[in-house]
Amino acid sequence: MPFDTRSSPVSPASGTVGTTGFYRFTDVFFEWHQALPNQDDVSPLKALIAYPALVHPDHPLRKPGVNGIELHLGTFESGEMRLLFSSAQLEYLRYYMHTMGLTKEPIPLPSSEYLIQQKDLVHCSPDVYNEASVLKRAIKVRQGRHRGGPRRRGRRGGKRSRRRKCSTNTNLALQTIDKNNKRLKKGMDNILGLRRLIFERVRTLWAAKLGTWCAMDFEAWDRDHTLLTEFGWRLVQWGDDKAVKEHGHLIVKERRQYTQHYVPNNREFYNFGQSLDVDKHEFRDRIRGLIDKHREHGPLFLVFHDHSQDVKYLKSEAIKAIERIDVLPDSPMTGEVYVVDTAELFAALEGDSNNTRSLERVCRHLKIDTKYLHNAGNDAYYTLEAMISMASGDPVDQQREQRWPNRTGDNMPKVEFQEWEEDSDFSDMEGIFGNPVNGANGVQPDADDDEF
Repeated sequence: MPFDTRSSPVSPASGTVGTTGFYRFTDVFFEWHQALPNQDDVSPLKALIAYPALVHPDHPLRKPGVNGIELHLGTFESGEMRLLFSSAQLEYLRYYMHTMGLTKEPIPLPSSEYLIQQKDLVHCSPDVYNEASVLKRAIKVRQGRHRGGPRRRGRRGGKRSRRRKCSTNTNLALQTIDKNNKRLKKGMDNILGLRRLIFERVRTLWAAKLGTWCAMDFEAWDRDHTLLTEFGWRLVQWGDDKAVKEHGHLIVKERRQYTQHYVPNNREFYNFGQSLDVDKHEFRDRIRGLIDKHREHGPLFLVFHDHSQDVKYLKSEAIKAIERIDVLPDSPMTGEVYVVDTAELFAALEGDSNNTRSLERVCRHLKIDTKYLHNAGNDAYYTLEAMISMASGDPVDQQREQRWPNRTGDNMPKVEFQEWEEDSDFSDMEGIFGNPVNGANGVQPDADDDEF
C-alpha cells in the first residue's frame, strides 16, 4: 500500500484536522502496516488497529458518550456498502502514536489513490461496534487482495509488498456486508437501491436524536374516503437528550354513525388510553396544531405506513395541515416536514423492490404484537414501534441476517419467508405446537418504549 507523501503534519490538539474522505477498513487493517518504511512502526500500528483494541473503552478514537468505536458505513451508487475509517481518524492515529512515543516520526498516510471522497458515496452513516467478534463479522477479507479496492501492484518503489495470511477465524466468520454486495453486483433495480439508501438515512437521523418523529394515521369511511372519521398519532421528541413522548386518538363525533363495511370497526378499541371525541373543526385544528408546534423546534419527521393516502388527507380541503412534504435528505432543516414510510423501510430490510406489506404483516415479521388494527390510534402507535425497531437496529444487511439467518437466495438479498410466517391463521397452531422446525430464528432488536 503506497503512502501520500504530500500529507502535511497537523497536530490533532490544534483541532484543525477534519475529515476529507474515507478509507476502506480492510485497506487500513490489512495493508497499511505492510508497507511502512520503518519496520519498528509496524507493531505499534497493528496493536492500535487490532479488533480488541479498537473496541476497547480506552482506545484513542473512542468518542465521549459513544459505547464503542464509531466507524462509517458508506453506500456506493451500486448499492454496495463498505465499512470505512475517516481520514480524520487516520490522521489522529498517526499523531497519537508519535505523541505517545510509539513512533519516532508520524507515519505516512495511505496514498490518496485509496481515498474515497464524499462525492463517491450516495450515503455515509456512523456504525458503532463494541465487540471484537461483531466487528470481525462486519467485513469480508480475501487472502492476499481485498474486493472493491484498486488493484494492488506487486512492487512499489522497488520493494515488494509483503502478504500475510488472514486469520482462519476471520475468513470463516459470517461476512454479511460482502455477501450482500456480491448479490447486488448481479443486479439491483433503482427502487430497491433507493429503499436501502433511505433505510440507512433513517438509521443515521434516528441515532442523532434529531427533531420530532411523529407517526400518524387516518381512518375514513370506506364508502367515501373524503369523510374522515379518526386520527391517531404517536411521537418522540428529544429535549436535553431526553425523550419526550406523546400519543393520542381523535374521533369525529359527527361521523360516529358511519360504520365500515370492508375493514373491522375498531373505532372504540384504542389500546393506549382514552379516545377523544371532537367536532370536525376541532379535529382539523388539533392536527394543524400538532404539526405547527413540532416543526418549530427542528425538523419534523412524519412516519406513515404506506404514506400516499395519509399525505393526501393532510393536504386535503378538510385538513390543510401541510402544503408540501419532502423526501428525507442527509441534512434535515428546522421547520421542514419529511416523510418516513415504514412500508418502504421494511421492503428494504426484506430486500424486495416490487411489493410493500401491510402494517399487520410488517409487525408480525418484526415480532411486534398488535391488537385492534384499523383503529387510527393503534395503527399510529404500531407504526412508530415498527420504525423504531428497524431504525435502532444494525445496518440493513446485518439486521436482515440477524432477524432471519440464512433465509436469502443466491441472487438477491430477499428473505424467503415460510407459509406459517405469512399467514396469521397459523398463529393458533404456534401457540399449541410452537414454530415449525424449519422456522426462522431471527433476533429481535430491543424496541422497548422506555429505551429511546
